[in-house]
Parts: sequence; structure tokens; C-alpha cells
Amino acid sequence: MEDRPALARAPTEAAASIPVGIATAMRRDVPVFLTGLGTVQALNTVTVTSRVDGQLQKVTFTEGQDVKAGDMLAQVDPRPFKDALDQATAKKAQDLAQLKNAERDQQRFQTLYTKGFATNQQIATQQASVSQLQAQVQGDQAAIADAATQLDYATIRAPIDGRTGFRAVDAGNIVRAADTKGIVTITQVHPISVVFTVPENDLLELTQALAAGPVAATALSNDGSGELDHGKVSLIDNQIDQTTGTARLKAEFPNRDNLLWPGAFVTVRILVRTEKGALTVPSAAIQRDEDGPFVYVVRPDSTVETRKVKLAQDSGAVAIVGDALKAGERVVVDGQYRLQPGALVRIKEMPGDQPAGESRAVSAGSAG
Repeated sequence: MEDRPALARAPTEAAASIPVGIATAMRRDVPVFLTGLGTVQALNTVTVTSRVDGQLQKVTFTEGQDVKAGDMLAQVDPRPFKDALDQATAKKAQDLAQLKNAERDQQRFQTLYTKGFATNQQIATQQASVSQLQAQVQGDQAAIADAATQLDYATIRAPIDGRTGFRAVDAGNIVRAADTKGIVTITQVHPISVVFTVPENDLLELTQALAAGPVAATALSNDGSGELDHGKVSLIDNQIDQTTGTARLKAEFPNRDNLLWPGAFVTVRILVRTEKGALTVPSAAIQRDEDGPFVYVVRPDSTVETRKVKLAQDSGAVAIVGDALKAGERVVVDGQYRLQPGALVRIKEMPGDQPAGESRAVSAGSAG
């Protein structure tokens, strides 16, 4: 007879308990990241213009084509520059012939002078004539080099490795060296860089990480949902923006899959250190009130208590907490909105393991 009230109370207590999902606090090595919003920038950008005036005979690149430094992009009519080179070459040949004749005359004057048939004045005059012609030949050589350069400029080549954009000028148009519009813009996208910002309070930790070696960086889509590329931090800017309290950084990525495009907004995540043996719980366990972050801890009698924690890091999946918890203690990760301190809970089935590991997915009867 005395057992009946106890048997009657068991279903009542089970009905009054609140179903929750739990995970176990545990120690693990946790990577610590900094994140910042950034803009993709081409490593180099060049607007290709003509360096000579003339008619654009042909365009040899395709819009969006990957080109190498030195590849031919377009051709300006080379005939005027070829004619100028031929004229300069002919002028040099003419002056060389005159120089040789003047040098022979100088030798004859020297011979006559030794025999007393020429004066010092005649020898000096002839020497001046030879020197003048030598200078003309040197000027002719400079004119040939300039004409050859102008002829070479008639063939427009890619100055850098990169990808071409839209063609700005069609074949048949007159192009000039003074034009600023250019023929095409080439952007170097292999590798490519991302400029992003981090709070100035994180600079010390980041500087220490860079001093220890290369700092890994991951480019994420703007919403942070997918990884686009992996690279490394290459530069911290030399000043802090006082209006925002942030510092600019640059990270470089190989961009082999062409997932990063100049001008795009991305999120950059950088690894600054790894916390060894840190006490962790799933981020879903962290609750907040006016006093700061706390968790619900499940006691051995299946009731819960609140426990204030000090967050050292929260990656969105795993949170590093201070000494308020001990490894092996159970925390609530699902169903907290119905809880109050001292509430009776029962552990419900969870759809999958919690990020902190050792998640519980057991039947209600095993809580205790």
C-alpha cells in the first residue's frame, strides 16, 4: 500500500521534467581566429595604352583572356616607323662615308706636314672636321635606336601576367600616346590579394603571431558560409584608422580556381594561435543576461543550475570558457528557453553530436 503513492508520483515527475539536449564540457586544442571584412584587390592592375600615334591595325587578344608578360595584344600601323628607321640608317651610312673620307684627308695632311708642305692650321682644321663627322655618326646611331624603339612600340604587348578585361578600342581607330582611356585593362589575379580590417586591440596578438612565422588566412564568402581560398597574411598597414579604431591588413591567395574577383567583398579568417587543452563547450550552450554569459549545468539529480562563465573565445561552434566549469560536467545546449534554476530536466535525443564532443543522445529514463 505504501508503494502506490511513489509509483503514482513517477509519471507525474516525468511529465513535469523539461526535455533538453546536453553536451559534456571537455578539454581540447582549439584554434583561435580573428575575422575581418575585406575587399579583393588585383595584385597589379595596368591600363594598356599605345606609346605611339597611329592607326590600330589589329587587336590580337580576346576579352577575358589570360595573357603572359610580352604577349602581343595589338598592332599599330608600323610603316611610318619603319620608314623613319630606314631614313636614320641611311643617314648614318652617308655620314660614315664622309667620316672615312675626312680621316683619309687627315692622314694625307699629316704626311704633308712631316715634309713641310702643310701647316698646323690645316691639320687642326681637318681634325675638327673629323671630330664633327664622328659626332654626327654618334647622333645617327641614337636616331636609329630611337626609330627602332618607336617601331617596337607599334607592337603593343602585355606588360604583366594577368587577365584582360573589356576591349576599349576597336581595330581601325586612331590611337595616340596621350590617350588615357587605353586599349584594355589587365589585372593580375594569380595570385590575388584581399585588404581587410581588424580591431586595433587585436594587433598585438597578430604581430606576435607574424613574428613567430607565416600566419594562415582563409577567404570566406561574404556571409561566411563557404571557403574560397587559403593563403597567408602578407602585410599590416603602417598606421591605424583613428576614426574607426581598426588596422588594415593584406592577405595573399593563389586563387587557382578563380573564386576571388577584384572588387568582391569577402570575409577573411586568420589563425593567430592554438589554445592547448582549453576547456570547451558548444557555443549553443552559452546564454547571456544582464550580468554576462552563463550556462545551464545539469546536476546529478537531473536539476539545473546557472553557472557564470568567462568567454575566452567563441568561434560560433565551440566556446572556450574559464574555470567556472570542470571537464566532464554536463551543460544544456538545447531547450534553455524553458529553464529556470532548479528545474527538473530529462535528456532528449539529439539529431547529431555536439561540436564540443561527448554529446548525449539517450532515452529519457537514463537521466540521473
